[in-house]
Amino acid sequence: MKKTIYTPLLILLLLGVSFTSCRKQLNQAPMYGLNAEKVYSDPNNYINVLAKLYAGLSMTGLQGPAGAGDIAGIDEGFSAYVRVLWNLQELPTDEAVCGWSDPGIPAMNKSEWTADDGWIKGMYYRIYYQITLCNEFIWQSRDEKLEERDFSDPDKERIRTYRNEARFLRALSYYHAMDLFGNVPFVVESDRVGAFQPERIERAALFNYIEQELKGIEDLLLAPGVAPYGRATKSAAHALLAKMYLNAEVYTNSPRYSDCKTYCEKIINSGAYQLDDVYQDVFLADNHTSPEIIFPVVYDAIVAQAYGGTIYLINGSIGGTMSPADYGVNGNWGGLRVTPQFVNKFQDSTIDSRYLFYTNGQILNFSESSHLSQFKYGYAFPKFKNKTKAGSNGSNNATSPFVDTDFPMFRLADVYLMLAESSLRLGDQGTALQYVNLIRTRAYFTSAFNLTSISLDDILDERARELSWEATRRTDLIRFGKFTGGDYLWAFKGGEVEGIATEAFLNLYPIPNADIALNPNLIQNLGY
Repeated sequence: MKKTIYTPLLILLLLGVSFTSCRKQLNQAPMYGLNAEKVYSDPNNYINVLAKLYAGLSMTGLQGPAGAGDIAGIDEGFSAYVRVLWNLQELPTDEAVCGWSDPGIPAMNKSEWTADDGWIKGMYYRIYYQITLCNEFIWQSRDEKLEERDFSDPDKERIRTYRNEARFLRALSYYHAMDLFGNVPFVVESDRVGAFQPERIERAALFNYIEQELKGIEDLLLAPGVAPYGRATKSAAHALLAKMYLNAEVYTNSPRYSDCKTYCEKIINSGAYQLDDVYQDVFLADNHTSPEIIFPVVYDAIVAQAYGGTIYLINGSIGGTMSPADYGVNGNWGGLRVTPQFVNKFQDSTIDSRYLFYTNGQILNFSESSHLSQFKYGYAFPKFKNKTKAGSNGSNNATSPFVDTDFPMFRLADVYLMLAESSLRLGDQGTALQYVNLIRTRAYFTSAFNLTSISLDDILDERARELSWEATRRTDLIRFGKFTGGDYLWAFKGGEVEGIATEAFLNLYPIPNADIALNPNLIQNLGY
């Protein structure tokens, strides 16, 4: 079965600590009875602890969907990794708005957040919770410990594979910290639990650390097709490196487009992936069968329930005259829509298969501030569904909001577009056209709409159409210099219905004030 990674043991309670600041989290001690040494003395337990690390990307606690959350001080459903990442990457952009009045949501839509914003704190603490779990696993699985515990050679080799996966997961979270927050606290496995304040690492130095980590494990991770579904492969490491290199000029002030191109080609030349025949099949309840997804965040409506990730994206985008049953759920949360600027990027709306908007009863444009909270304003966008390719419901049989649809953290189409962009920035228009047109041919089911020339703005628009609602848009707009400032406006940017220019400091989110107060090593990002 595809969802075998979710089997955390009760012993993982020792890892399920709650915290409200980075310092408090680092001061946690194991619960009585089930200490780390007892857990890690059995080689068969390592896979269960590894399951908790992977589950940290989709689940919010050990119980699910609510009641035993990992992180205190925030609604458990609001703390889901993909949900907070998606909100920070999509809601302040031209791709999405949310009409709910939950604290912090209107501020996300209007680029008016502060260092006390709950969504920003939720992402920050989720990242560092995940990093801390990974650090502990890496420490407990180091060769010295495996020798000390007198494990067999096959057990040691198996656990080393798990350790490399944990290093990938830690690198992924540090990548998100670097991208969202810039200069951040830095802890590794040798920084043991205790009363100390994490040092601050500069963004460029963190980039170098993540790069070193990924290069250190890229040939040690399992190959695609060998690794079980949902687990990190060497191609996942290559995809994360490609993303870093694509944005290196933002992170380090030095472009690395040639390196981005190299790592995209490694994935393509592996032969392990191909574009799915039908675009929306990548976002359905059986998308674990897609040949396109390189690294998913895995969900299951029965055994892995949480109010985040694709559960949020599917139910949150259903409202108005839409029937939840058509999307394989019973939720009608009525919050998420798109801006008219995003809709207008689909010039061939009746032909492009990525034109997935629901328009019945919906009004394209917002004309006053109050329209933000009314679902009928802004087209709905049910890109993700809890339906299979055959049209069947997911395993919940449409009787609950929970879904089987996995979130594609990395997929081949993004690799094609990264290769196209890096090639064009290096002066190679031929390669750029080749890979953008592969994407367009799939979207239109014909090559008749292929481009004959291409610009960087063309690629940015193609990324919007192809990767919409996949938590890439903020990063893309920043790379192109369009997230802040006034060169490109969209509905509610800067708090105005028509959009206004915003200040450049918003390209980074603030470090939560609680951590600034507790850790004198930290410095607040400019503007907050």
